[in-house]
Amino acid sequence: MTSPILDVKNLHIRYGGASADAVRGVSFTLGRERLGIVGESGSGKSTVGRALLRLLPSAKITAETMRFEDIELLSLTEKQMLGIRGRRMSMILQDPKFSLNPIRKVGDQVAETYLRHFKCSRKEAGEKAIAMLEAVKIRDPERVCEQYPHEISGGMGQRVMIAMMLLADPDVVIADEPTSALDVTVRLQVLNILDSLVRDRGIGLIMISHDLNLVRNFCDRVLIMYAGRVVETLAARDLDKAQHPYTRGLLAAQPRIGGARAPLAVLDRRPEWLEEVSR
Repeated sequence: MTSPILDVKNLHIRYGGASADAVRGVSFTLGRERLGIVGESGSGKSTVGRALLRLLPSAKITAETMRFEDIELLSLTEKQMLGIRGRRMSMILQDPKFSLNPIRKVGDQVAETYLRHFKCSRKEAGEKAIAMLEAVKIRDPERVCEQYPHEISGGMGQRVMIAMMLLADPDVVIADEPTSALDVTVRLQVLNILDSLVRDRGIGLIMISHDLNLVRNFCDRVLIMYAGRVVETLAARDLDKAQHPYTRGLLAAQPRIGGARAPLAVLDRRPEWLEEVSR
């Protein structure tokens, strides 16, 4: 059995001034696979993703281990982390309207990744940016490189974000709700791009989402988070066989075409769920 790319044990995260941890005792591993992290807003799933990249400067992060390959991430200085972040681990944020710089051309923003992590000329970085935009199925990438973010569609903007994060050929990609603002057709295109990266490049992908149907059909394994804890871990194909009442409640609350017209089930949150140990 190959060693995991990521190994996280007993992760705790507390924001400055908070009276309780936002993430409590989370443990998981990531191989060269598609791992989904699912939960309601506020469950801590995005906080976990940002903690892995040390993007929470105001938070206290502790763990028995938070290891990337043979590197203990929590022991790195910020200068050392700059060599990991963006180069070997990257994060696709969920809304290009807020994540792309509105006053810089698309091509310059994509090329910046390559300029930051490799010794090269601006011309070479620009050529790499055009090639990566073409790889994520953007037509006429030379023209798109000369455009500003407000001149491209939401779906194209999301593909630009993917291109930016993949240009340095990372080993781990964290995708935070990468399809939440997209229509169904564009969503499928983006998922196909991410799927090919796992299969062709052998990366480890963490898909952060609130969409159970998406992770069921796209991911290999799923972590279910509630109030900062992982309450259940299972294979994505076995999601309908989930045992934890929280997971069962999420599944029951989903509307279904052709389903009963009765009111959808409401989650019955129980105090004891807050004290369960992550598995």
